[in-house]
Amino acid sequence: MSADLDMAVRTVIRDCMGISPGEEVLVICNPVTEEIGALMRIEAQGEGADATLAVISERESAAAEPPDTVAAAMEKADVVLAATIQSLSHTAARKRASEAGVRIGTLPGVTEEMLARLMNVDLDETRRLSWAVAELMNDASEARITCPHGSDLRIGLQGRLAIADGGELGTRGAFGNLPCGEGFIAPVEGTTEGTLVVDGSIAGVGLLDTPVSLTVKGGHLKEATGSDGEALMKLLTAHGEDGTNVAELGIGTNDEAILTGNILEDEKILGTAHVAFGASAAIGGTVQVPVHLDCVILKPTVEIDGRTIADGGELLL
Repeated sequence: MSADLDMAVRTVIRDCMGISPGEEVLVICNPVTEEIGALMRIEAQGEGADATLAVISERESAAAEPPDTVAAAMEKADVVLAATIQSLSHTAARKRASEAGVRIGTLPGVTEEMLARLMNVDLDETRRLSWAVAELMNDASEARITCPHGSDLRIGLQGRLAIADGGELGTRGAFGNLPCGEGFIAPVEGTTEGTLVVDGSIAGVGLLDTPVSLTVKGGHLKEATGSDGEALMKLLTAHGEDGTNVAELGIGTNDEAILTGNILEDEKILGTAHVAFGASAAIGGTVQVPVHLDCVILKPTVEIDGRTIADGGELLL
């Protein structure tokens, strides 16, 4: 294990999750991520925790539920770390465990190289920016995204609470994504209108050679251009109308993140924006469906109630 990876795993266990002696820790992984799952289990055990590694098969889609036995174990643990390929963030199992007071960090699609690089960021600055984004979203009624490719999307936020994903998961019921670095919120259902031109990457599709124009009406994705757009629509509509729900608005705050095609990293790139479709119930919305796919815009201008917080990909906070 490299020194950077060793430090990153230690940061996850000690700084982010705050694991203490005697706590029960459940690490969930897939066969392909078993090695990184084992590293986290060993580090947690080294902190005096009673740590268990659960290796599950890959799910059919992001937000698909884990096996019932694992879902039940999640609710009984003190801490859950989910280093799986498909995200467990937006599952009912994760939400129930959080409501039971379990501290949860999800690492969907994580690699050793990514973890070593992104978790060695200036964590204090990442946390400051994540909280600044979340606090502005909390008090807002509307967000607007524009970009050089022609985006003009308005998103209703009234009454919704944002989440600062700064890796501060040491308190009862805390939940976040690792590697960390974003502020995000579930838009009010039915409020999002306009056009979003995605030029970075799309979860389940990958890096984009050509920007994809998305048409949103009444809070649902209605049209998407090109073969990549068709692929996105197919993945979402397989789960009915709820699959096309506008589920999330997020702003990246991690200065070490770069565009790779892995959405876990791409959505954390400093100054980028991402909009997700599908499940929102796990982050404050009302839609529960077994799909949640993020779309990354590289150089957005983002306004929150008229205040510009990102300008052409530069975060102004």
